[in-house]
Amino acid sequence: MSAGMRHDFGGYVRRVRARGEVVVQPRMGFGEPSRMRAGLTAVAATAAATAGTITVDSYTRLRDYAGVRTAISTGGDLNGYPIVTAGEATTREVVRDLGDDFPIQVRHGSPAPMDIVRAMTAAGLYATEGGPLSYCLPYSRLPVAESVDNWRRTAELLAALDGPDVKPHLETFGGCMMGQLCPPELLIAISVLEALFFRQHGLRSVSLSYTQQTDHQQDQEALLALRQLAGEYLADIDWHVVLYTYMGVFPRTPEGAQRLSRQAARLAVDGAADRLIVKTTVESQRIPTIAENTAALLAAADELAATDRARAAESPDTILSDARALIEATLELSPDIGSALTEALRRGYLDVPFCLHPDNSRQAISRIDRNGRLTWLCVGSMPLRRPSAGVPELTSAALLADLGHVAAHFDGLGHFPGPTPEPAPRHRRIR
Repeated sequence: MSAGMRHDFGGYVRRVRARGEVVVQPRMGFGEPSRMRAGLTAVAATAAATAGTITVDSYTRLRDYAGVRTAISTGGDLNGYPIVTAGEATTREVVRDLGDDFPIQVRHGSPAPMDIVRAMTAAGLYATEGGPLSYCLPYSRLPVAESVDNWRRTAELLAALDGPDVKPHLETFGGCMMGQLCPPELLIAISVLEALFFRQHGLRSVSLSYTQQTDHQQDQEALLALRQLAGEYLADIDWHVVLYTYMGVFPRTPEGAQRLSRQAARLAVDGAADRLIVKTTVESQRIPTIAENTAALLAAADELAATDRARAAESPDTILSDARALIEATLELSPDIGSALTEALRRGYLDVPFCLHPDNSRQAISRIDRNGRLTWLCVGSMPLRRPSAGVPELTSAALLADLGHVAAHFDGLGHFPGPTPEPAPRHRRIR
């Protein structure tokens, strides 16, 4: 493998999948450069097909660089790596000599990512994540039109770096909107639309995200629908699907967290995901250590290797058709996808439940039905079929129960339909 191939994140995932494996990746970031390097070194040395992560601190995400410097000077802990203020030389040292087959992705959460992307590319890093909706609606009150312009310039900056040794990669975070209680057809639609936005602005390598939700079968159907739609809309560029371990309220017990994480690995296999974002057993308590991150990666790799793919259940293609309806209704609004996204929000064609951003219509309401699946109580102005009768009304107590539904099940406090896998036999795969 040539040295330049470590700068082809999508190509790395494609080669791992050709071996029949799934890439596992932590959500890891540390404020001290030496600790960030130690974390990346440990992940690179893990006996699994891994990708590295540099998660950026919250001050940097908000472009509060004075806050970064104050925290560092007063000995305060940062909740991620300060990639802008750290400087090019320091970041290059953090990622030096970690291996050509160990790609690194920068994760941040900013609706205005230009400073972050300039800093990471200056240091030789070319894979990141985000999107004009997915990094704006949940995390800021920035007008969506401004976020769209920021992400247009970001995509074009990355695309301009494409060459023989560099294949910039951008992952849409659209499949993780609000982390929980968002029915899959909307997650899929936003993920595909953001990927199309990236392609329109020059990117040739993208990934589409989806987060584990409340029902294993529904999530399997969703992942397969996402793959089908990506194959249709993005056939002329390189793409892959990334699954996130549950992004909502996490189980409090180590046993519950382990059960949920094993279910995520099984879902990655059943839904044919290419990359799995892994969580640790301490997610509900604190920022995980390096050792806890690598242990979670090994456990996920074990479960992935031990799981035989289950056949998708026979069911109407409701998720696929509803996601397609949302995508097509948005694309019909303008040939410029950024303008289409902004107008779709204004008209309520895209409406994220429980999202308080001023540009979100806030008419749509979702619930967990009696079978444990996410469904709509009200679709607002979205071009979807009206919800069926019998969906329980939403009260404050019901919302709290829905938010804690997954954690309660995996901690053993409640009933949850669907399979919960037993622990996988312990073994190791060597990369």
